[in-house]
Amino acid sequence: MEKYSLLSHNTFGIDVYAKNFIEYTSVDELKKLIAQNAFTVPFLHIGEGSNLLFTRDYEGLILHSRIRGIDVVEETDEFVTVRVGAGVNWDDFVAYCVDRNWYGVENLSLIPGEVGASAVQNIGAYGVEVKDLITEVETIDWQGQERIYPVSECAYAYRTSIFKQSDNKTVFITYVHYKLRKQAHYTLDYGTIRQELEKYPALSLATVRKVIIDIRESKLPDPKVMGNAGSFFMNPIVPYTQFEALKGEYPLMPFYELSDGRVKIPAGWLIDQCGWKGKSLGPAAVHDKQALVLVNCGGAKGSDIIALSDAVRASVRDKFGIEINPEVNFI
Repeated sequence: MEKYSLLSHNTFGIDVYAKNFIEYTSVDELKKLIAQNAFTVPFLHIGEGSNLLFTRDYEGLILHSRIRGIDVVEETDEFVTVRVGAGVNWDDFVAYCVDRNWYGVENLSLIPGEVGASAVQNIGAYGVEVKDLITEVETIDWQGQERIYPVSECAYAYRTSIFKQSDNKTVFITYVHYKLRKQAHYTLDYGTIRQELEKYPALSLATVRKVIIDIRESKLPDPKVMGNAGSFFMNPIVPYTQFEALKGEYPLMPFYELSDGRVKIPAGWLIDQCGWKGKSLGPAAVHDKQALVLVNCGGAKGSDIIALSDAVRASVRDKFGIEINPEVNFI
């Protein structure tokens, strides 16, 4: 399609257009598009656009996968490994697992986006990162070459992977394999999960999923109502010596010690301490319930969101000497 509106393909609700737009429903269809030289340059492969900020019309080709399907590829008494199409909605996949009593992804409930993006971004929440569940990632590049990456080759780290590196922007994820437990195994010691679970008579995957959804909905705005991309900034990781100095000055500062001796500090807390929660800059604002979230109050352009982001980052830098970086990709 030519001159295609991307309004429904980015959760920030930025009204921009792509010069061309193509969707495909299978690996074979993608191969045919490649063989037909259907790709123009530049091109960009997107999921649901839940981690993108369009700053202008895209003068190229936007590709979108609609590869579906969830298939069991291996199963034992303890584990099940499933192969999931990159175009499957992430939360639909989580619900599918919970319905079948497969443990592992429940803490990642209600994260927007698609399965393919989960493997690119290494999504995480409430003590769980998807890298610990992925076993391999099936891909095809823009020249039609297929490759399977075992998780050991995906270079996963906090909100990043080999698929985010510039050299791999022309590699398209087609399927992701996840290994899930079939016996009870929960991650509950994060935030207020245990406290919220006390409201329920019994612990189950369904109650954990409901608690996670309730917590997220109490803090995060619905993109259909107020445009946003969820957490806009990554939590900064600082050396322990820097953390100690800050802790002496701000004794109530929350933190998470990492295995390598460094310390992760919640970006939302830093932003809140700078007085940004609920404040706006033009048609863009910092959400009044979660300072980690920037929102489109209506009619915002990508440049408005960036201006707010720059102002927030400058405040945190000036007050704490810490650089916070966007998790969202600027296009």
